[in-house]
Amino acid sequence: MTSETSANSASPDPSSGSTSDPSREAPSGRSPHTFQVDLRGLVDLLSHHLYSSPRVYLRELLQNAVDALTARRAEQPDAPALVRLYASGGRLRIEDSGIGLTETDVHSLLATIGRSSKRDGVQGLASARAEFLGQFGIGLLACFVVAAEIRVVSRSARTPAAPPVEWCARDDGSYTVRTLPDSARPEPGTTVHLVARPGSADWLAEERVLALARDFGSLLPYDVRVGEAKVTALPAPWDRPYPSPAGRRVALARHCHEQFGFSPLDAIDLDLPLAGIRGVAYVLPSAVSPAQRAGHRVHLKGMLLTDRADELLPDWAFFVRCVIDTDSLRPTASREALYADETLAAVREALGERIRDWLTGLAAGDPERLADFLSVHHLGVKSLARHDSAMLRTMLPWLPFETTDGRLSLEEFARRHPVVHFTRTVEEYRQVAPIASAQGIGVVNGGYTYDTELVERLPSVRPGTAVAELDADTVTAHLDTVDPAQELALGTFLAAARARLDPLGCDVALRAFHPLTVPALHLDDRSARHEQARADAQEQADDLWAGILGSLRGSAPRARLVLNHLNPLVRRIGSLDTPELAATATEALYGQALLMAQRPLRPADSALLNRAFIGLLEWATHPAAPPDPAQPQNSARPQEDDR
Repeated sequence: MTSETSANSASPDPSSGSTSDPSREAPSGRSPHTFQVDLRGLVDLLSHHLYSSPRVYLRELLQNAVDALTARRAEQPDAPALVRLYASGGRLRIEDSGIGLTETDVHSLLATIGRSSKRDGVQGLASARAEFLGQFGIGLLACFVVAAEIRVVSRSARTPAAPPVEWCARDDGSYTVRTLPDSARPEPGTTVHLVARPGSADWLAEERVLALARDFGSLLPYDVRVGEAKVTALPAPWDRPYPSPAGRRVALARHCHEQFGFSPLDAIDLDLPLAGIRGVAYVLPSAVSPAQRAGHRVHLKGMLLTDRADELLPDWAFFVRCVIDTDSLRPTASREALYADETLAAVREALGERIRDWLTGLAAGDPERLADFLSVHHLGVKSLARHDSAMLRTMLPWLPFETTDGRLSLEEFARRHPVVHFTRTVEEYRQVAPIASAQGIGVVNGGYTYDTELVERLPSVRPGTAVAELDADTVTAHLDTVDPAQELALGTFLAAARARLDPLGCDVALRAFHPLTVPALHLDDRSARHEQARADAQEQADDLWAGILGSLRGSAPRARLVLNHLNPLVRRIGSLDTPELAATATEALYGQALLMAQRPLRPADSALLNRAFIGLLEWATHPAAPPDPAQPQNSARPQEDDR
C-alpha cells in the first residue's frame, strides 16, 4: 500500500517539538514534514557563498552515487558497481547500483540539513568511513543550485523486501515521501531525477554533463557513463604501462596539454605511498612570476576536488603544475579546496622533496636537460637554493649570474677571481661594471631577485671563497692616481668644476683609468643616494619639515664625478682658458656620466643637461664670445657683426 507525506516550506517552531520523524505521524497516516532550514536561503548560500560555480552540482551527484557503490561493495563485494547518466531537454537522470535507501533513511537523511549517512552511521558502515568521498552531509540539496525539482527513487540493498521509496522536493521548500510498487525499482540502487531551474537548462544538457562528468570523475574507480560515452579512464595516465620511456613522455605530455593547455618541459613523478598520493608534476615551458598563484588539480579518491590548489607545493616550486590523487588530505566544507592542517604541511614538504630529487638527478645525469630547464626557470631554483645549502651546492655549476665576465655560474666566476665582488642593485652594477672590468675587478650583479643572498651564502658552501660588496670607495681605490704636479696644474679647473657641481651634491675627483674612451665616471652608493634624497626633500619642504630633515643630516659620503685624466677630451677641457666654458663642459660630462650609469634623472639633473647642451651649442655657433650658462641666454649672446 502506498503512503505519502508532505510538507510546506515554513520552518518549525522549536518549542512545538515539530520534527520530521515519521513515527510522530498523525492518526490519519499523514503528517507534515519540513526542512530544518529555509531552503531558499540555503540555495542562495550554496550558489553565492559556498560553491564557486553551479557546475559542482554534478560532482555532488557523482559523489553520492560513488559513496552508495562503496557502501554496497563493503557489504556485498560482488555487487554490480555502475553509474549511468542520461540528459535531455532540461532534465537529468542519474542511476547507480549502490546501497539504496529505506523510507526511514529518506526521512533521516534527505530532509535534515547536515545529517550524513557516512558520519552518523545510519547505514551501519562506520568502519568504512575512510572510503567515502562525502564529508559534510549537504549532499543532494546542492542540486537546487541548478534544479527546480529533485526526485529520488531508491531501493535498499540491505532490506530487499522493503518497497522502493520516492522522495520528491521542490525549491520552494516542500517535499513529499511515498512508497512505490516493486516494479518502480526492481533492483537495489538509486535514481535521481533533476528538472532544471529557469535559465539553468544548459547545465543539464548532455554535452555539458559529459564534459563535467569527465572533468570531475575521470579517475573514479567505478564504471561511469553518460549515455554510451565512457567517463572513467583508469588506470591514471601516470600509472599506465607504456612500451618505452619515450612513449610515456609523449602520453604524459598529451595529458598535460589536456589538463593545463601547455606542453611541458618535463614530467616529475609524485609518489608518496605513506600519504596515499600518486600523481605527476608538469614543468612549465615558459617563465612565470613567482607571485602567480598556481592551479594544481587534486583528486580525492578519484573525484576532482579542485583545480586551483595553490597551497599544495612550496612557494619556490612555482614552475610546475600538478595533478594528484589522494586519500589522505582533508577537503573544506565546499569540497573545493584543501583543509590547511599538519597533514597538508607534511605532504607539501614531501612533494617539494620529490622536486628537489628531480633537480639533483638532472644535475648528476642529464646536464643538457638541466640547462634547458634553468634557461627558463633559474629564478625558482635560486629561490630554493636560498634556504637549501645542499641544493645551492648542487646548482653552483649551473645557476647563471650576470657578471663582468659575461653570464656565468658562481662556481666558474669564483675560480676566476680571488675575491667575488658584488653590487646590491642593478644601478650600482651599471655604474661600476665597465670600469671594474677594465681594472681586472670581477663583479657580480646582485640586483636581481635572490642573487645578493646567494652570493653572500657562497662561502658557506664553497669554503675559502672571499666575498665583498663593491662600493664607490672600493672602485675609486682601484683607479690610478694622477701625478701631483699634473693635478696641481689643473687645480683651477678642478676648483671651478667642484663649485659648479656642489649644488647637486656631487664632488669631483681626478683619476687615471681604462678604458680611455670613458671621460668621466659617476659613483655613489646607497648612503649617498639617501643623503641626496633627504637634501632634495628638505629643499621642497616647508619650514617645519625642512628643520626636521635638516636635523637628520648625516655624515654620508657624497656622490662623486671621477674625471679620467687619460681621456684626451678631459685634458683639453682642463686646459681651457675660458672658465665658463670649462664649467659648462663639466656639466656636460656629469650628465653623460649619469646617462652611462643609467641612473634616473632628477629634475635638477635634467635642467643641468639642458643648460649644458644649449651652452655648448651657443659656444659652437659663437666661439669668440662663449656664453655663461648661468646667465639668461639673451644677455650672453654676442652681438652680430652688422658689416
